[in-house]
Amino acid sequence: MADIKVSIANPIIGEEEINAVIEVMKSGMIAQGPKVAEFEKAFAEFAGCKHAIAVNSGTAALQVANLSAGIGPGDEVITSPFTFAATGNSILFTGAKAAFVDIDPETFTLDPALIEDAISENTKAIMPVQLYGQSADMDEINKIAKDHGLIVIEDAAQAHGAQYKGRNVGQLGDIACFSFYPTKNMTTSEGGMITTDDDEIDEMCRIYRAQGSKTKYHNEYLGYNFRMTDIEAAIGFEQLKKVSGFNDARIDNAAYLNEGLADVDYVETPVVRDGCKHVYHQYTIKVTNGKRDELIEILSENGVGSGVYYPIPLYRQGVFTSRGYDLSLPVTEKIVNEVISLPIHPSLTEEDLDLIIKTIKEAF
Repeated sequence: MADIKVSIANPIIGEEEINAVIEVMKSGMIAQGPKVAEFEKAFAEFAGCKHAIAVNSGTAALQVANLSAGIGPGDEVITSPFTFAATGNSILFTGAKAAFVDIDPETFTLDPALIEDAISENTKAIMPVQLYGQSADMDEINKIAKDHGLIVIEDAAQAHGAQYKGRNVGQLGDIACFSFYPTKNMTTSEGGMITTDDDEIDEMCRIYRAQGSKTKYHNEYLGYNFRMTDIEAAIGFEQLKKVSGFNDARIDNAAYLNEGLADVDYVETPVVRDGCKHVYHQYTIKVTNGKRDELIEILSENGVGSGVYYPIPLYRQGVFTSRGYDLSLPVTEKIVNEVISLPIHPSLTEEDLDLIIKTIKEAF
């Protein structure tokens, strides 16, 4: 096995982030404090929303968003099965049921044409996943939600700075949730953020993240300790200044790979929805010759990292099969066997990109 020369991800932490953390450490306020409030304000402006609520992970953001939207036992939330486990788990945490709908075969996001058939008397929300850094078809999803009186919760964990028809991901539904895990387009080490324009949802998010308490030592709700620390917020505040540049580098790298792989007949490069800004948290190709796993091995042998996001539909995960989920969605079943995510992060050099292209061109 060759050493990996081109990694699938590479978090970029600069002197600005290091100095900001040192400043917080010296201040004596290292839990949730003024730096979190400063980061929340800056992120709300970045997303174009009235409110931003910082939490300690993207998973916590999704769970708090569901709870704050009033989702609970007996409710159903329509979502994608082609996503990270946190999407579905956040629904189960509330006691609600995830109603899985198949995906668009080109963009891998929720297929709006299939949503209405999945709506039941118990449906309370739709949770589209803004997958790999690209928005779902939000006009259609919002129209369906409005027609049926449903809440829209964006799982925007991978889409910091993405846009849909000139509007920012994070302001396209009633609530949105971001992750700041180290591999994301920006990081706080661990952490998450909820955005909304709804004052009541904002208040409930802040209550649920802090032990269900509106006033200290008065616990009106069953809440959690999901708070972000000032140390994490200090990193995030500096990263927020850089994320647009990081995204531009990802977009440039994607264009280079698109051009280099254009004549490889067994590869389909990412499709960008009309009117969308794709920020390429992942650069995900489809391998259509049935040799996806062989290509992964060849890439590794040539020092190129890669990943399969995601190899198993959520409805086939034990946490769901043990709860009686038994379904098969044809597009999802096909896509999980075709996708590979290639390195796309801002640290890549032209030499790195050329190695990726050369390896794939010469693979078979």
